[in-house]
Amino acid sequence: MSTFEKPTDAGQQSPPADARSAAENHPPAPEALDDPVGVLEVRVIELEAQQSDLTDRLLRAHADMDNLRKRTEREKADGAKYAITKFALDIVGISDNFQRAVSAVPAGAAEEDGPLKSVLEGVMMTERAFLQVLERHGVRRIDPQGEPFDPNVHQAVMEQDDEELPAGTVVRVFQLGYMIEDRVLRPAMVVVSRGGPKAAAVTDPGPSASVPPSASNDNGTSGG
Repeated sequence: MSTFEKPTDAGQQSPPADARSAAENHPPAPEALDDPVGVLEVRVIELEAQQSDLTDRLLRAHADMDNLRKRTEREKADGAKYAITKFALDIVGISDNFQRAVSAVPAGAAEEDGPLKSVLEGVMMTERAFLQVLERHGVRRIDPQGEPFDPNVHQAVMEQDDEELPAGTVVRVFQLGYMIEDRVLRPAMVVVSRGGPKAAAVTDPGPSASVPPSASNDNGTSGG
């Protein structure tokens, strides 16, 4: 005579591993198998384990969603701040042309030539207006003349011996730099002093701001 087995409910899922583990660790007494109260106690243990597991998953899901929200907001803010980076990098070259035009006028020549003075003043006024437009969009110019060398915003192209200045001082600016918000848009290309009284205060320029040997030797300003 075959033993009749009660079919399982197809819609009922097996309890999770935590619930099974809890039930195995707290097995009911043999006499409780026929006791409805004992069966209910086992079921309570299983449900509590399921509740704990679901609560843990819910907290993790909330944490993941919060991190995703913060990351999305940060990326959105960065996108708005630096959206014009490529355009700004192209357009700051116009300011270089303003500088070249002003530098091309010999000292005192504008005072002796009225039309030349008017043209020079017009160029300088246009340059100021141009820089004001850039600043309204978060772009500002860097002119480090006489400042300590900073490898984060300056690029050294040459060293120059100068015993009267602290080592690591910017003694000449080949090309002005620009910042966009708190990032470097274009580093300033500079000449840095060496051999001064405060050589220990020189900031390590790092590999990105190293001095090309050819540039130093060709100009004779940096010995070996």
